[in-house]
Amino acid sequence: MTVQTVNPKRRLRGKPRGRELDLGELDALRRLLGDEREQPTLRRRDLLIEHLHAIQDARGHLPLAALRALAAYMSLPMAAVYETATFYAHFDVVHDDQTAPPAVTVRVCDSLSCQLAGAAALKAELEAGFDPSEVRVVRAPCMGRCETAPVVEVGHRHLGHATSLAVEAAIDAGDLHPEPIDWPRLDAYRAAGGYALLNACRAGRVTVETLMAELEAANLRGLGGAGFPTFKKWTFVRQEPGPRYCVINADEGEPGTFKDRYYLEREPHRFLEGALVSAWAVEAEALYIYLRDEYPGLHRVLAEAIAELEAAGLIEPEHVVLRRGAGAYICGEESALIESLEGKPGKPRHRPPFVAQKGLFDRPTLVNNVETVYWIPVIHERGAAWFADQGRHGRSGLRSFSVSGRVKHPGVHLAPAGITLNELIEEYCGGMAEGHRLAGYLPGGASGGILPESKADVPLDFDTLQAEGCFIGSAALIVLSDQDDLRGVATNLLAFFADESCGQCTPCRVGSEKMLTLLERDTWDAGALERLAQVMMDASICGLGQAAPNPVRGLLKDFRGELAAQNLIIKG
Repeated sequence: MTVQTVNPKRRLRGKPRGRELDLGELDALRRLLGDEREQPTLRRRDLLIEHLHAIQDARGHLPLAALRALAAYMSLPMAAVYETATFYAHFDVVHDDQTAPPAVTVRVCDSLSCQLAGAAALKAELEAGFDPSEVRVVRAPCMGRCETAPVVEVGHRHLGHATSLAVEAAIDAGDLHPEPIDWPRLDAYRAAGGYALLNACRAGRVTVETLMAELEAANLRGLGGAGFPTFKKWTFVRQEPGPRYCVINADEGEPGTFKDRYYLEREPHRFLEGALVSAWAVEAEALYIYLRDEYPGLHRVLAEAIAELEAAGLIEPEHVVLRRGAGAYICGEESALIESLEGKPGKPRHRPPFVAQKGLFDRPTLVNNVETVYWIPVIHERGAAWFADQGRHGRSGLRSFSVSGRVKHPGVHLAPAGITLNELIEEYCGGMAEGHRLAGYLPGGASGGILPESKADVPLDFDTLQAEGCFIGSAALIVLSDQDDLRGVATNLLAFFADESCGQCTPCRVGSEKMLTLLERDTWDAGALERLAQVMMDASICGLGQAAPNPVRGLLKDFRGELAAQNLIIKG
């Protein structure tokens, strides 16, 4: 008789690979999120990032055991949950053999504006002053508070003009929550005529065609960076069959940009009215607001403002959906933002199709910027001519300039489109900071390029800077002086792009890291840098890789004398 042996691997075929599910973790998850067996909608894939936030907020990190429980909870592969959690900077995934981070995390902004204000020295001072087992000190990308550089986030509380003493005082006091924001409530906004446009649209007193004509006459363009005419974007989405969605991009992650935060903190209901009118115009099934996670105080403001609208009967429950980003600059790109809203890593989609055709949940989607929709009720109230008649040097409209760097009065300055940097500094910013002389400036944040002082009389607006190899983008102006290290500026910007690349395409992923390596050398090979820049611009999937070389190309074009004076050798 032949005796058959049993293959031990076959005996375990029905057993899942990897670590087994901890039922205690699953029970804890149900207490935190709700019981998915009773509420199946909690399993929706688009809620994955919200669930990850809930765990991170409750525990201060994401244990791998909790991720396994979440995968079971949502009926998702563990690989999908892990990939999403590790894609975003604000999630701290802790493996089974790792130690959880300390209860307090101090994040020091290392954007260019903060670097100019001494952030590197501040970070070193904080690292030396705290016990790493009790306080974790880490670098962080731009926090959208560049006018108060250097900026530090202690827990979830942001400190402007931060010092080590201020950080220590906040920790000692347990002051780790978002700073309170005083904002006008619904009653005050309605008493001043707020929501009159929304009511008129819904009642048929204002038609979509009339409103689109007003926006066209006002020349309102997308104010998040691309500058695409607003009425045309509405037209393209309306041409697609329903159902449709409307998404507001409140993920202003461009270093130097903070105008959206400025308007949201001061007039959230004006923004919401413009957003709701936009959703009405394209007959959207729902309105999604994607808010960057660096604005925790604003998350509370918008949640309360939306609740006010629901309580007043101005919107149906869940018609407006507020979602948190999780620390990824790439999600400012509209298709990456859509991916993130669907609970996935924020990686840009190949186009076509465009999001106006297939966006959120594969449906036609209107994506607008915060400031763009903010102006809609104002333009209707004051007239298209009022907005269009603003401007200088042949340009029309108003621009909200986020100004930081070496000026006396940094901040958001509402000024005529087409104003020059020299005019903006003298008329709105109080001049250059004491002891500093203008040397150059970034007209559109990290991706907009760098221009020298000799070109400070170029009108600042859409379509005026392209001849100089730059663009205005979201109008994030960072002003540089004769005291700034230009190679330090270049390496700061390229380090940002290398860190924020989503990694999907090789030209951006490898190119940004290679360019940073070349910039860190004592001799710059101009030919190699230009060739690499051209490959990145030609072959990258989205604007991040295409724009990343802009500051370096600007320095090579207009700042060779200044670089040589700072002992940098340029070959070629």
